[in-house]
Amino acid sequence: MDTIENLKAGTLPTHLAIIMDGNGRWARQRGKMRIFGHENGVKAVRETVENCAKIGIEYLTLYAFSTENWKRPKREVDTLMNLLVSSLKKELKTLDKNNIKLNAIGNIQSLPKKAYTELHEVIEKTQKNSGMTLTLALSYGAREEIKHALQEISVKVKNNIISPENIDETIINNHLYTHNLPDVDLLIRTSGEHRISNFLLWQIAYAELYFMEVFWPDFRLEHLAEAIKNYQNRERRFGKTSEQLN
Repeated sequence: MDTIENLKAGTLPTHLAIIMDGNGRWARQRGKMRIFGHENGVKAVRETVENCAKIGIEYLTLYAFSTENWKRPKREVDTLMNLLVSSLKKELKTLDKNNIKLNAIGNIQSLPKKAYTELHEVIEKTQKNSGMTLTLALSYGAREEIKHALQEISVKVKNNIISPENIDETIINNHLYTHNLPDVDLLIRTSGEHRISNFLLWQIAYAELYFMEVFWPDFRLEHLAEAIKNYQNRERRFGKTSEQLN
């Protein structure tokens, strides 16, 4: 199995994003409720965050709760919000120990007050950490993000702050939730599903995609290493030919 040192020897993705999928199915396979899967998914989050920091990933973004997830049963949503609060409280020491800065994107204001408050407290307490930036996508949807950016740009055009002919990728980037993050290099999705599910649609334009059969609660270093090793063996051309790169 590839070790952390072996992975460091290759080209690492600067920005790794993960769609953490399969908690519910993992629980059902064990005759448990979906909540049991979410609770066990927390361990995979902790290990993945620490392993990414050790490997040298600069930016890690986790799809924790989508705008569509609000449609789930109230009991499940409440459990997820409670898990968020308890996990943030428990992991603050771990974030500091690993020099990790916490960030969040999405419609954060829609979170329950307790979750919103705890999230911002941990963000504030880790803002001076200079290692990996961990971003939680919470109440996040890429289409909503793009719509929000277009609305902000439209207001500036209306007020003659931005000229329509000057709108370019940089201006659009500056109005996205991820304006302080680089584009995604590698996107991993667990559970065997092969779709993006409204996640970072603008930011993954040239990302390498890697889909895995493993359910999220079982995701460990070996699976992370598998995805990164696959990434290191790919040729990223960004529209150019292999000959141009060489």
